[in-house]
Amino acid sequence: MQNSVVLDAYALLAFFQNEAGADVVRHLILQGIEGEIDLAMCTVNAGEVWYSIARRKSMGTADAYMREIQSMPIEIVDVGWELTRQAAVYKTQGNISYGDCFAAALAKERNGELVTGDKEFKSLTSEIKIKWLK
Repeated sequence: MQNSVVLDAYALLAFFQNEAGADVVRHLILQGIEGEIDLAMCTVNAGEVWYSIARRKSMGTADAYMREIQSMPIEIVDVGWELTRQAAVYKTQGNISYGDCFAAALAKERNGELVTGDKEFKSLTSEIKIKWLK
């Protein structure tokens, strides 16, 4: 397996809103298109992207963004027991949202790098590799 990169909701929201880190995410998507890396996101985190957009804009807009995400080289990974258990383990260890725990669990499962700007992940830097968006 080539390099695995896991996107947190923070990363895709930064990309769509052209915030700090958007260029990094854009470059990762291009690398995914070229087959240089494997991009993945957990369904829980995709749900976070959807509800964030739906709250700010509308459900229809959120659906349109999800169709765009589904057209990208990002594997949307369903949640099974092993991933859920690892997320729950991370939740027991500190102050991190349960949704974020799923992104961390997927990064650990894939031995990949998590892309985020969310400082909640600092408590997991000894557990997973993190690429920080600025």
